[in-house]
Amino acid sequence: MPENPSQPARRAAARATAPRPASGAGDRPLPSILYPEELPVSACRQDIARAIAQHPVVIVCGETGSGKTTQLPKICLELGRGRTGMIGHTQPRRLAATSVAQRVAEELRTEIGDWVGYQIRFSERAGPATAIKLMTDGILLAETQRDPLLRRYDTLIIDEAHERSLNIDFLLGFLKRLLERRKDLKLIITSATIDADRFARHFGTPERPAPVIQVSGRLFPVEIRYRPVRRDTDDGAPAGRKPAQGDEERDLVEAVADGVDECARHGSGDVLVFLPGEREIRECAEALRKRHPAGALVLPLYARLSRAEQEQIFHPRGNARRIVLATNVAETSLTVPGIRYVVDSGLARIKRYSWRSKVEQLRIEPISQASANQRAGRCGRLGPGVCVRLYAEDDFKQRPAFTDPEILRSSLASVILRMKSLRLDDIEAFPFVEPPTGRAIADGYQLLQELGALDARNRLTDVGRTLARLPVDPRIARMVFAAHEQQCLAEILVIASALSVQDPRDRPLQAREAADNAHAQFNDKQSEFLAWLKLWQWYGEQVAHKASQRKLVDQIRAKYLSPIRLREWHDTHTQLLTLAREQGWRLNQTPATREQIHMALLAGLLGNIGMKSEDGGLYQGAHDIRFAIHPGSPLQKKAGRWVLAAELVETSRLYARCVAQIEPAWVERAGAHLLKRAWSDPRWEKKAGQVVANERGTVHGLPVYTGRRVHYGRIDPKAAREIFIRDALVPGDIDSKLPFIAHNRRLIASIERLEHQSRRPDILVDDALIYAFYDGQIPADVCQTATLEAWFKGLDAQAAARLNLSRDELMRHDAAGVTTEVFPRRLAWAGTELAVDYHFEPGSPRDGMTLTVPLFALNQIDAARCEWLVPGMLKEKAHLLLKSLPQKLRRHCVPLPDYAAGFHERWFERAADPGMGLQDALAQDIWEQCRVRVQTADFKLETLPPHLFMNFKVVDEHGRMLSGGRSLDQLRAEHGRQAQASFQQLASRDQQASRVLDHEGLTAWTFGVLPELLEIQRGGQSLIGYPALRDRGESCDLDVFDDPQEARRVHAVGLRRLFRLALREQVRYLEKNLPDLTRMGMLYMDLGTQQELRDQLIDAALDQACLAEPWPADAAAFEQRCTEGRARLGLLAQERARLAGLILAERAALVKKLPQARPWPQAQQDIRQQLDALVGPGFVRDTPPEQLGHLPRYLKAAQMRIDKLRADPARDAAAMADIARLTVPWQRARAALKGAPDARLDAFRWQLEELRVALYAQTLRTPFPVSVKRLEKAWAALPR
Repeated sequence: MPENPSQPARRAAARATAPRPASGAGDRPLPSILYPEELPVSACRQDIARAIAQHPVVIVCGETGSGKTTQLPKICLELGRGRTGMIGHTQPRRLAATSVAQRVAEELRTEIGDWVGYQIRFSERAGPATAIKLMTDGILLAETQRDPLLRRYDTLIIDEAHERSLNIDFLLGFLKRLLERRKDLKLIITSATIDADRFARHFGTPERPAPVIQVSGRLFPVEIRYRPVRRDTDDGAPAGRKPAQGDEERDLVEAVADGVDECARHGSGDVLVFLPGEREIRECAEALRKRHPAGALVLPLYARLSRAEQEQIFHPRGNARRIVLATNVAETSLTVPGIRYVVDSGLARIKRYSWRSKVEQLRIEPISQASANQRAGRCGRLGPGVCVRLYAEDDFKQRPAFTDPEILRSSLASVILRMKSLRLDDIEAFPFVEPPTGRAIADGYQLLQELGALDARNRLTDVGRTLARLPVDPRIARMVFAAHEQQCLAEILVIASALSVQDPRDRPLQAREAADNAHAQFNDKQSEFLAWLKLWQWYGEQVAHKASQRKLVDQIRAKYLSPIRLREWHDTHTQLLTLAREQGWRLNQTPATREQIHMALLAGLLGNIGMKSEDGGLYQGAHDIRFAIHPGSPLQKKAGRWVLAAELVETSRLYARCVAQIEPAWVERAGAHLLKRAWSDPRWEKKAGQVVANERGTVHGLPVYTGRRVHYGRIDPKAAREIFIRDALVPGDIDSKLPFIAHNRRLIASIERLEHQSRRPDILVDDALIYAFYDGQIPADVCQTATLEAWFKGLDAQAAARLNLSRDELMRHDAAGVTTEVFPRRLAWAGTELAVDYHFEPGSPRDGMTLTVPLFALNQIDAARCEWLVPGMLKEKAHLLLKSLPQKLRRHCVPLPDYAAGFHERWFERAADPGMGLQDALAQDIWEQCRVRVQTADFKLETLPPHLFMNFKVVDEHGRMLSGGRSLDQLRAEHGRQAQASFQQLASRDQQASRVLDHEGLTAWTFGVLPELLEIQRGGQSLIGYPALRDRGESCDLDVFDDPQEARRVHAVGLRRLFRLALREQVRYLEKNLPDLTRMGMLYMDLGTQQELRDQLIDAALDQACLAEPWPADAAAFEQRCTEGRARLGLLAQERARLAGLILAERAALVKKLPQARPWPQAQQDIRQQLDALVGPGFVRDTPPEQLGHLPRYLKAAQMRIDKLRADPARDAAAMADIARLTVPWQRARAALKGAPDARLDAFRWQLEELRVALYAQTLRTPFPVSVKRLEKAWAALPR
């Protein structure tokens, strides 16, 4: 590397951009021109010279080895061309350009830079007197930008036209137009395999096509051998060799090695192997070196070889057999000397651009027949040759004749941009040899519009003119232009130049891990683009501090970097820097931020963004493509949700290379001109006072943001106005103090209440009529609260009054019968008025009537009263209850609507305080009217619609909803304790109630008269409370309850405690002297402790002695009870103890006998349930005194049942079924009371016990006649 590697590039860039007069040989005497006789073109040189002299365009078809590439410039020179201008000779590759220039200079016995020169990227060796200039077609194309008439040339040779690259096709079209303006210009098109007729017609007319001169190329015949990589039979095996086992499974590397071996067995001579790419060359080279360790020289040949490596191929030394491994660069561009054998893989790596997915596909494809013949021709120049084709003959015959021109498989953006800058015709009218498709052209326009180079009418923009002056890919140029705007030009020039050359980082197959480790120091956690900056900085430091050129190269290679590619990167950066300075752009002195750098990159790479999809780690890319991060990327597993890629290349799959994490907000800003907005869910927003919508922004189909709330009036004012009227004005859902809104809102609400009460949705007119009213009044530009209020301020009083709706305009018909008498707004409950709301919305939880219940009143709500709802709904509910009856009962009430109407009339006056539930009342009414007995269980409540059950809304003292539902029992279960505490807190704040309740720690009746009820005042309303003594263990407190049943239960226990304290001497005596307590305690052990049994016996005796109805309400009555109880307490306690002893003894006997019933589990379970119900832990206290004496008999009967069970289990089962038929409805009725006392149900329970005695132990007798039929009649007679 030179001391300053940027100087040659700077000189080249300066020469390329400076104006230059026409060059040429002038009047200098020509050098000696000799034509090698062994070359076929030498025999045709007179015909070629004559055609060039007589025609502006000549097409020379010369087969491989004909010498056309090296001899045509000499023929032109001898013909007098190259004197008024140079003979320009293009090659598609830099290696070919330099090699051909060297060869022509040698044949003319002159130095490079004198008669013969060349110019390639970053290197030019041509002087003022140069007559023949070799160059790449890209160099000539760049000159058209500065010199559209190409006046520096009098002759142009477009070589290797068969490759049909994008540059070649554009040049051919450009030159066709140029020939019309430059009659002095000569054009020679030459190739080894060319569709001569197509070119002849293109540069001539159908009547007078351009002349075509065919030059033979092969001097010796070539034998073609077909050896497919995978062979199914031995048809293709070489003579004398049987196919080896596993041939059908060999890969390309093995097939190449076998092909080379076959050539070696045939005879001496060098072998040229055609492979698709550098990776395959490396793999085959490794395999061949192992197979031929010393007998052959394996040489790779591809475009980026150093000069020394090229010398080994084109100027061989020694006698060792050479095996040259080449890409398609050796098909026509270069002639490798000494080749006798060709091994053709039949493959080439061909770049194709998909206009559908906007992705370059770099795939290995089969070559065309023309390319295959070109390759075969490389081995027939020295003598008879052999070409081993690693594919079948049938495969060859089915291949296309020619390779698709690059213009049909590439993005046309750069061509279009160049044509626009040269003011040429639109691409559709440009004279291409083969015009591209309309879709490909449209794609090119689309990319340039994406880059901002063209406007919507495909006219060149200022940005486009700038991009056209930068001789790089339009996307790279756009990055550089954006970097100038983003103040990050210094960083982007480094990155852009890196993207314009081949990656200098080597990653050999045999040392991938070592290479990755060496490159790790350059990695960036978020961006591979920023890795280029780290690598650039490292490279600059190495150059600045190098000890010698050799050590610098060693340091570079130790990091698995290519010195050649680093130098090329450096030269490209220098060229871009020079071009940027020519535009007047300055480098930023402050380091750019990550955001600035990637914003500039996005400007050129918006088509390469991706968003991570939900499945499989793939990314959703632009235009509905899906790609993966390349496996070699350090960001493969941590690239983030949004990424930007330098390129998307499809090989085995679509990969993103050189990626970075980006933010979607950057995409939004960089792609603002491509942003497509869509709106959803336009809706009225009361708080904002406007119609809003959710905005979704996409770039290339990817959502860069979603759910952004925007004012819809700016997007679609007409639709926003419709929503404003429909959803804001019609329902009055608008936050505004305009008088007409308040007036209309009140009027509509009053009519809606009528609808909910009558459950008729047809009183208020349709919303469409209200909408039409506002639509006719509100101007077209009003679509939000602010504009409505501003417009209203300008109205006079008469115009403002027209915005008030009238009752007649809003009502379809009169709502007769909907009065507050039948649909009251409030219901009185225990002195409290509760609000009632009506709502008509079938299926909604709010449907029907809702009673708002303050938490403190929850326990006071009468569930039976709630069944009646309100008078206006009674008739419907009665009708549907009747309809739910079984047919045998229902038929007595037909027609049901008439009966329901009659029931409504008969019970209307009592509905406010019926004293029973609706089902009980209806059953009673049916008995009275039809003499048919109906049970409440006959009504099927589940068939009734929800709105016929009262809905409850429980609220706290601030009116906030705590809970709700149609089950009062469930609400009480959830909030009952909380409700009681709230009620007691309320009572404590009432002065009158507090005077009564302000008694705690009571041990005697010292609090005067205990009222049955307490009236508690709250907000002008009276609440009813129930005072009671609460047992506190060694004393009592006075408390108040919201539920009379709960108050009675607590008061009974409290009274017992007060009597116990008053009779403490008698109680202490009983605690020590109860008879037989120890034995009873043993029998009671599995139910509780002896002390618990003792306390039960004393409590039961106290209850019987002192708590007879009515309970005392003052001190005198309490003292009277104490006097009476003091005399009786001891005897009662002894009697209770005697009965308890008998009961526990019989219980123990039954428990002992119960296992005998194990073979009949249903019977055993029934007996166990009976035993637990009769003798539970609290049986002494809980069993009424009059029933306690019967328990031994019931237990004895159960023992006798077990004794009889074995003899006749069927009889036992039948008796058990009879009992169950009566027990089940009794259990349901008892459960419905939820603990409330009912003497009739209690009496029926003991009748069931007597029935068990009668069925299972008749010998024990019963105190009254009892049977199944008698109990059925007794149950039917019970009012429920």
